[in-house]
Amino acid sequence: MTLAERLRVALDHVHEPELLPGDHPGVAIDGERTPAAVLVAVTDRPKPGLILTQRTESLRRHAGQVAFPGGRIDPSDLDAADAALREAEEEIALPRAAVTLIGEADRYVTVTGFEVIPVVGVIPPDLEYYPNEAEVADVFEVPLAFVLDPANQLRASAEWQGRTRYFYEIRWGERRIWGATAAMLVNLSRRLRWAA
Repeated sequence: MTLAERLRVALDHVHEPELLPGDHPGVAIDGERTPAAVLVAVTDRPKPGLILTQRTESLRRHAGQVAFPGGRIDPSDLDAADAALREAEEEIALPRAAVTLIGEADRYVTVTGFEVIPVVGVIPPDLEYYPNEAEVADVFEVPLAFVLDPANQLRASAEWQGRTRYFYEIRWGERRIWGATAAMLVNLSRRLRWAA
């Protein structure tokens, strides 16, 4: 069975994902949700990897954080997959033709009011990436098995706007994957119950 076929079977598995306290829709600042999509790009190799970005320090929101390629769904986008592919092309020059779309994972509503649809796709290994210097400081690949392993998904907390916010973080070398990105990976790990 190919990686794409394994992912499709796993995404079809019915389950109840856990949304973290503080990230429920009722906590959003203005009560409204902004539709967004991210590309969960899995590299097709014997030990699959996952492509992530390090955002630039100059961004107004989420500066310096590790994130999936992605962003708001624009009115011109056909759907979430189209938005995720467009954003990945804009942010890291990932050609949309290189992505085999698998499907959508669980929606995730951030505390800042974004309703994020993770779009899972399989890509060839060892592509060349060209980060958009205004948004992306670095592009890197982490082992999929590592980020999906519950033993590496650590619970943490911090004060935010007068409340204690609980979140997950995943440490991989010098990288700190946390917040919405880590939470989407936790939900995905519960969906993908096979050994990556």
